[in-house]
Amino acid sequence: MEAGPRDTEQHDVPPPRQSAGRLSPDGPDEQDVAPEVEVELRPARRLRIWQLAPIVMLAAVGSLMFAFPLAFEFGDGGAVVAMLGLLISGCAAGWGMMAARRVGHTWPGLPARGSGDRPDWRVIALYVTMGAGLVALAVWRVARLR
Repeated sequence: MEAGPRDTEQHDVPPPRQSAGRLSPDGPDEQDVAPEVEVELRPARRLRIWQLAPIVMLAAVGSLMFAFPLAFEFGDGGAVVAMLGLLISGCAAGWGMMAARRVGHTWPGLPARGSGDRPDWRVIALYVTMGAGLVALAVWRVARLR
């Protein structure tokens, strides 16, 4: 082979104008592109056993501490132990609600987190009334121990 000017006359290659119909200035035509498929790479968010175990254990210990002094009347210290058990049970309930909210669960009747919907005031009023009633009954029962 000797060095020289290139042979620009290639008869078996189509001219650029014929192949230009398949390409747009931005890239291939949309007909040639395969449809995109969205796949979720993250696993489904759900509560795991290592998240549930401490919550369940705290709730069990707290409810036993609350129930035994009320049932068997341990004397002067019963009210203190019962209130401590109520506090531990409340902490376990709050911890459970925060863990459930973190994975996307909501209370019945309330909209999902990030949905943009407003919660119904009647559902919120019902939850507040039920919670206040339970706290009032617990405090009344512990106060009767004295």
